Amino acid sequence: MDIPRDPNVIAGIDGSEDAGVYRLDEATAIVQTIDIITPIVDNPRIFGRVAAANSLSDVYAMGGRPITAMNVVCFPTVAVGLEPLREILHGGLDILKEAGVALVGGHSVDDNEPKYGLSVTGLVHPDRIMFNSGLRPGERIILTKAIGTGMVATALKGGLASDAAVDAMVASMCSLNAKASEVAVSFGLRACTDVTGFGLGGHLVEMARASGCVVRIHSATIPLLEGAFEAASMGLVPGGARSNRDFFKPWTTIAPGVTPITVDLVFDPQTSGGLLLGVPADRFEAFQQTLKTEGVAVASEIGEVLGTHSEGLLEIE
Repeated sequence: MDIPRDPNVIAGIDGSEDAGVYRLDEATAIVQTIDIITPIVDNPRIFGRVAAANSLSDVYAMGGRPITAMNVVCFPTVAVGLEPLREILHGGLDILKEAGVALVGGHSVDDNEPKYGLSVTGLVHPDRIMFNSGLRPGERIILTKAIGTGMVATALKGGLASDAAVDAMVASMCSLNAKASEVAVSFGLRACTDVTGFGLGGHLVEMARASGCVVRIHSATIPLLEGAFEAASMGLVPGGARSNRDFFKPWTTIAPGVTPITVDLVFDPQTSGGLLLGVPADRFEAFQQTLKTEGVAVASEIGEVLGTHSEGLLEIE
């Protein structure tokens, strides 16, 4: 396939980066991304909030600041009516206002299944971009949100999720990764991605492969959303978790004591998950403390980068 090229493209389709980045000049680059999702909750306004936060996250993962957004909507207007759509869009506006992002337009398509998200443009300094290929041996891994949205959402669909579990899931998904990204950039970090559809394990494999290193995570230290472990224990595991586990198996080793339930949680597909960050050891304590001071609710150390590896490897223990 003959793909158009431009020397000013810093991050494009050749890697597995979270967004594209194009250099405008020595001090400015634009970040571009697009993401849409299907409803994960029944409340349309909450769905709009979740989808918008999820879309903005890719810009934050690159170290950028989102500045404009366009709505992307697929909706069965005749079958469902316009009121739920209005609520979805209002939910998106809630998040855009919180993030300080201008809505500049959008596009809609009549579709049988509702879908919503944003096309987002952001700004970043070319020398301060964070890449998923930026991990280096000796760095420690920080995760900024608990995992388990796929498990809790599956339990919700089956009527088996508690109100507390649903509330925790919604609060996490609607929480912006803006502050964690800002702190990471201020500390000069270079390795970052956000945890979404490939799950924690899948995105760590992507980072390990792109960086050519071995990443070890300690499953006992991974923060879990309320109700996620219980849902996994009942077998309420989304199909995507098993697909992720199977796809990333060639680059994953699992210690004998790690249970199948834990593996399912590690590969549980996330919606609007947190940031995964590689932090040099000499900056780790200060960085973790600053995250907490700046109001980032979760700042968990879950592993470390052990050394180089030609193909990349994830060890789960």
